[in-house]
Amino acid sequence: MKRRANAGRFAEREVNGVDDSGAPERIVIWIERRAGGLWAVGRCVNPQHRPSDEPRMEDYVFEGHELQDALEVANTTVEDDLRVSEQDGRSEHVRPFIREELLKPLERWFFGRR
Repeated sequence: MKRRANAGRFAEREVNGVDDSGAPERIVIWIERRAGGLWAVGRCVNPQHRPSDEPRMEDYVFEGHELQDALEVANTTVEDDLRVSEQDGRSEHVRPFIREELLKPLERWFFGRR
């Protein structure tokens, strides 16, 4: 069975915007847990147009050991994309990442439960 590329993602948000030519774009921001106790924050524009759902190295905006740092970077990234989207005439609400939503999947990951 092939492992899904986003299997390590604990939380994900989506911001809808427009690109420089006015075409719709989809921005996905996520927090994932990596081997070695690392948290990573990724950001990808229009992942639906990629040949694979595997993240690229340039998609990552943060990697570190502190969950709070990952939350701050992820929420700042969402806020920045929402601000740009709003300036382009698209106003939407995207809920912030919170610690509690990551604790359940962390527990499942840590104890090997599916």
